[in-house]
Amino acid sequence: MSKGTSYYLRQAWKKPDEAMLRSRMISWRAGNSVIKVDKPLRLDRARALGYKAKKGFIVVRIRILRGGRKRPRPRKARKTRKQSNKLILKMSYQWVAEQRVQRKFPNLEVLNSYNIGKDGIYYFYEVILVDPDKPEIKNDRTISWITQKQNKNRVLRGLTSAAKKSRGLRSKSRNLKVRPSLNAWSHKGK
Repeated sequence: MSKGTSYYLRQAWKKPDEAMLRSRMISWRAGNSVIKVDKPLRLDRARALGYKAKKGFIVVRIRILRGGRKRPRPRKARKTRKQSNKLILKMSYQWVAEQRVQRKFPNLEVLNSYNIGKDGIYYFYEVILVDPDKPEIKNDRTISWITQKQNKNRVLRGLTSAAKKSRGLRSKSRNLKVRPSLNAWSHKGK
């Protein structure tokens, strides 16, 4: 049985050409942090997540700074031991990327996102956005659900795939409780 184009694209992204990807990331670092792109870099992944090459679908590339999140260090009037600036972020970088894109494009809805690379400084993601006001989106049965009011700002409410994963709402086993309580986490090692 012959394999389709998306199979070969998927196989190519399992071991990407390092030199080409490195040169792309150098140009991405030089540009803005949020950029609208003409078409997705990983077409197979985008189509698997719901992208279609039609009006109303927009793809945005975003870069996120790697490393721990830090809050500004207070300049004075604090004890030295209270001046730590480390901040533990419970959200994944992908969810943070989706939220930043949502704030940049408030009239669009985030459908999904995927990773396109990382270097020593940044993570790079492509985020798929949908314009709920376009008639092409309203008339498409597979994506018209996003035009309803209850799906407004879904990324900021933690309803995208990356957000649900970060919130612990994906259980591997049926007998495990989804998203255990803090008490369950503290007694896990005992």
